Amino acid sequence: MHNLHLLLQRLADAQIDFVVIGGYAGVLHGSSLVTNDLDICAVLTAENIAKLRQAFANLHPVHRMTHKKLSFLDVPPDDTPLKNLYLETDNGIIDVLSTVLGLGDYSRLRKHAVEIPIFGHLCSVISLPDLITAKEAIGREKDLLAVKELRAIAAKRAQS
Repeated sequence: MHNLHLLLQRLADAQIDFVVIGGYAGVLHGSSLVTNDLDICAVLTAENIAKLRQAFANLHPVHRMTHKKLSFLDVPPDDTPLKNLYLETDNGIIDVLSTVLGLGDYSRLRKHAVEIPIFGHLCSVISLPDLITAKEAIGREKDLLAVKELRAIAAKRAQS
């Protein structure tokens, strides 16, 4: 059982600057589609990598896109620049991206993000229009299906 909300809570508690993107952002905007991972956009500075390691230390984070399940606590070395992280933890999968296809980097997403109260913190979540743009840019069947529902949510909000 994945506890994506617990991963999100740990990120918020660790005071990491991030924007929730992907399917979980869709859920936060009202989507009924289920997601099995948490995607965020963040700047992967040495400081943020250290915060991520501390936040997930007891959740056994491993790199999920490598042949061997290497521990994120050990690999890569602290001074290694990273663009993206693809991790599997005891509470589920988290992907940390530095840019979002069709939109740009963290600062671009953050500028248009909405603040949603979660676990006593205000969390930045990709705006609904940006989420639709990102899902369209990815273009997978499941993303295009999500776009239809997200457009319906946007239309309903526009009527209110």
